[in-house]
Amino acid sequence: MSTVEQTRSGTGTEVKRQPAPRTVRTRARSGATAAPATPATPARHPLLPSEHPVRLIDADGRRTAAGQDAGYELPDAEQLLKAYRAMVTGRRFDQQATALAKQGELAVYPSSHGQEACQVAAALVLGENDWLFPTYRDCVAVQARGIDPVETLTLMRGDWHCGYDPALHRTAPQATPLATQGPHAVGVAHAARLRGEDTVALVLIGDGATSEGDFHEALNFAAVFKSPVVFLVQNNGFAISVPLEKQTAAPSLAYKGIGYGIPSEQLDGNDAAALLAVLGEAVTRARAGGGPTLIEAHTYRMDPHSSADDPGRYRDAAVTDSWVAKDPVARLERYLTAEGLLSGADIADAARAAEERAVDLRGRILRSGPPEPRTLFHHIRSGGSAQLSEQEALLAAETALED
Repeated sequence: MSTVEQTRSGTGTEVKRQPAPRTVRTRARSGATAAPATPATPARHPLLPSEHPVRLIDADGRRTAAGQDAGYELPDAEQLLKAYRAMVTGRRFDQQATALAKQGELAVYPSSHGQEACQVAAALVLGENDWLFPTYRDCVAVQARGIDPVETLTLMRGDWHCGYDPALHRTAPQATPLATQGPHAVGVAHAARLRGEDTVALVLIGDGATSEGDFHEALNFAAVFKSPVVFLVQNNGFAISVPLEKQTAAPSLAYKGIGYGIPSEQLDGNDAAALLAVLGEAVTRARAGGGPTLIEAHTYRMDPHSSADDPGRYRDAAVTDSWVAKDPVARLERYLTAEGLLSGADIADAARAAEERAVDLRGRILRSGPPEPRTLFHHIRSGGSAQLSEQEALLAAETALED
């Protein structure tokens, strides 16, 4: 670790290292032992992430050898095509939701533009009985999980705290406080394990959330009790306006798992193939009783933190522009096209289906009328409480004055 040199410059974490003794990557997640390249070379610790972020398809849509060197295989064509269509749908959903926020139909919307690979892969690697624990930014992941887009946006309308049935969809309400969903995920996964179920929980976390106490408590519990949990940190470079170098001194956020005894990995968060491979292996490992995994995805938030934010005040537009060339949707499209797996007609069909879904979403949101503020107090707890009743009455009195 002493050879690690870190550069960030607001582009997400890029971990560079000084020349160091070459070691063969240990497949820590599968339990294999390290094999030194030479007898004199010390084995790499099995908890350490890959030396560089795992990448299976580069920004030009070409397959790389580096991912295989790290021990990961390219997902099959069916998985990649499914991910591509979901990413096209997710991007169009995100654009529509952003427009609805600008038109006043949503109270706020935190865009996922540029992070579609992370969000779609997180949804696709889970089975029906697994649980997803998303944050407020993970609307694309939620609708990729199969939840109705209108129900997905209920929180953003300021209507209810959650517009879908979490138990039915095995998807927790989107967490607005940072990292609070981590202990919840660990609790659900641990309870399922005690019941003899093979349920896995996948937690989506932002880079800023790794500075919160709940994140560390979740990791510690999961490690000690080998809870079947996968922590996916979407490192998009900024915690609202705070750059990563002001958040942590760690060489990489993936290193935060090591102190708790959790095997960790880092990957290119704009490479859907790498995400499917690494997340899929972590889910399989957790389901088999291997315990938790921490994965850091290096990505970038192309849009503002939310529809109420001005990123021009804290980040360089040129850096943002540089990430256009790393676009996750275009990257996968280029690869699939070059491999003869995707035709122009297929691309048009995917775009058409995404557009139809966006039109349906817009129409149903516009026809649903304004939200009723008092419903914020419903479905919070069985039987309600005197405090909630008092707050609801106060809100009713205030809104009556506005009328």
